[in-house]
Amino acid sequence: MNDQSRRALMRRCGGALALSLSPGLAGVRADDPSPSRPRIKVGQIGVGHAHASKLAVFRRSADYEVVGVVEPDPELRARAEAQDTYRGVHWLTQEQLLNEPGLQAVLVETRVRDLLDTAEACVKAGKHVHVDKPAGESLPQFRRILDEAARRKLLVQMGYMFRYNPAVVLLRDLLKRGWLGEVFEVHAVMSKVVEPAARRGLAEYRGGIMFELGCHVIDLVVGVLGKPAKVAPFARHAARVDDGLQDNMLAVFEYPKALATVKASALEVDGFQRRHLVVCGTEGTFHIQPLDDPAAKLALTTARGAYQPGYQQITFPKYTRYVDDAADMARVIRGEKAADFSYEHDLAVQRALLEASELPCDR
Repeated sequence: MNDQSRRALMRRCGGALALSLSPGLAGVRADDPSPSRPRIKVGQIGVGHAHASKLAVFRRSADYEVVGVVEPDPELRARAEAQDTYRGVHWLTQEQLLNEPGLQAVLVETRVRDLLDTAEACVKAGKHVHVDKPAGESLPQFRRILDEAARRKLLVQMGYMFRYNPAVVLLRDLLKRGWLGEVFEVHAVMSKVVEPAARRGLAEYRGGIMFELGCHVIDLVVGVLGKPAKVAPFARHAARVDDGLQDNMLAVFEYPKALATVKASALEVDGFQRRHLVVCGTEGTFHIQPLDDPAAKLALTTARGAYQPGYQQITFPKYTRYVDDAADMARVIRGEKAADFSYEHDLAVQRALLEASELPCDR
């Protein structure tokens, strides 16, 4: 596909593909609000999550005013204070933050074990929340949070990092147009090498590497095929070190007319390069690899728009995680659009994740 055709496709697929932010945290989007438009007041609770540094995206966004950060653990706070992301932030208690005048949203970036309790406190205080992944180990508590958020008309945005990846945005557009036909297969791999110190931290969660990493692509599988009829998990410990971490995991998702597989490991050399999502339909196949710095191959039975029959390579602008998540959150909070991902979707993802991780769904 030539550059002119690619630009035309990006215009059709909307602004999420025409990313205007370069790598790193500098710059603002073309659709940032004018200086006279009130910023959304946002705070963050916790710095212990692996993705907590996304605060930098919100600090650089013209949509937001970051009013403060909460971290009661002195060791975690000291570590954060040495990072550029947190330089100059106001440190508050949770009570102070939730009572900050005009506060509208909270980023929940605690350790995984504290995510749900913190998110529940924020929703009860009437705040929109961005909750990092995965959504804890208690499905009933997560359902309770979503029900309360729905009652109060609050956004619960999950921190799955591929939702606004430009290749995934294009995939959703292809599926919406019906260009791939009826989907019958989905394959996803989400792996890396986890170093010994990090393995010890992950081992405290019984769901292993599927719970930690597989959640990102399970979100994509459910986005493509919906809630699975059945999930069959396969968990193994393959490393020589006896730390108890389930580090080599597979799950098969069953649907009436489709099958999906999700593979996650903590052992794969240069695993980032092989992270992929493949969606096979009766009229075409879409293969994203690698996921983190996306490139894609598209095969079609017949010409569709700018695309030709057979396989063709698609490239995308350099993508910075969470920039589009933050921008979308702002539009939802301002009432300019509905959330792209429903409470029902997030609940289905969490149930599928727990089942894929060999974890119970009833407590």
